Amino acid sequence: MRFVASSTALLGHLQSISRVINSKSTLPILDNFLFKLQDNELEITASDLETTMTTQLQLDNADGEGRMAVPAKMLLDTLKEFPEQPLTFEIQHKNDSRVIEIFSDNGKFTIPGYDPDEYPQWPQLKPEQNTRIEMPAEVLLKGINSSLFATAVDELRPVMNGIFVQIKPQSLAFVASDAHKLVRYRRSDIQPGFENSFILPKKPANLLKGILAKQPGTVRVEFDDKNAVFTLVGYKLICRLTEGQYPNYENVIPHQNPNKLVVDRAELLTALRRVSVFSNPSSNLVKLEIKDNMVVVSAQDIDFSTSAYENINAQYDGESMHIGFKSLFLLEILSNLSSNEVSIELSDPIRASLIFPMEKDSSHEDYLTLLMPMMINI
Repeated sequence: MRFVASSTALLGHLQSISRVINSKSTLPILDNFLFKLQDNELEITASDLETTMTTQLQLDNADGEGRMAVPAKMLLDTLKEFPEQPLTFEIQHKNDSRVIEIFSDNGKFTIPGYDPDEYPQWPQLKPEQNTRIEMPAEVLLKGINSSLFATAVDELRPVMNGIFVQIKPQSLAFVASDAHKLVRYRRSDIQPGFENSFILPKKPANLLKGILAKQPGTVRVEFDDKNAVFTLVGYKLICRLTEGQYPNYENVIPHQNPNKLVVDRAELLTALRRVSVFSNPSSNLVKLEIKDNMVVVSAQDIDFSTSAYENINAQYDGESMHIGFKSLFLLEILSNLSSNEVSIELSDPIRASLIFPMEKDSSHEDYLTLLMPMMINI
């Protein structure tokens, strides 16, 4: 088979799916892309067994059809060195071996090919369990961006390592938690009309995040009890879902928080970055003293006799309070919010605090973050 493709267009598609490939694959064939040429369309696949990603490239000049496994690293490294130009690929059998010949304006490059039949087939969804939902690409991207940072790294509880996608008749929610912080991003403009859920692992979530930013239109999501398929414009991602029951996160969200603080997000964020340098490295504890219309952010490391504090103007309605947080977690939450101001709702120093953005990108979104406090000595 033979085809002509733009060097930069082909490289862009290959780079988009190459992150699926593990640096240390369990099967040597998984170090390759799978090329499939049919009807002037080149379909390229990358897989690590758990996650498979395909992309389609439309061709103006193609002859024949067939499949070939092509070494991923060698092909990527070669294409990176080409300026924009058409490249001619000829894939053929020579003396019981497979060969890919690439012709440029000034040269020829020969790469070995491998048996495409060794490449694993991706799983098929069970027809009797196939559930389907569609949503704008921007909604899926915002849901992943809002929650991915809060996922855990916990070998004992793998369900906490992914994003819990909760489908309800009148809403769609993305939830993530590591038991110290929790994020729930909910959309009321997505109304599937049924109830279901799945847990999206971290790797496919990151892969989707990488391509959704440049995706127009709608994403189709289909899933059963073991796998999910995300169909986008020019791309398809198939992944194995995390099995298990996600904890009832709604039980840990407090509903009675009489003390409400409104503060400039950027000002609090930069103050925390400066003050947290002086916190104890083992605890990363920072203290917030909230009173009148002021927040005092402080930290100290008794072992090295270092300390710091900074005053921030704020709006506060409630009783004076001292509360401690792990600075890394609070910084993560604030860094992943885009609102100019945030509202922090508190009950007392030993109960979870809720953090909300004051401005929303859409009237249909509900973005809630929860952070557990640390014990402090006043």
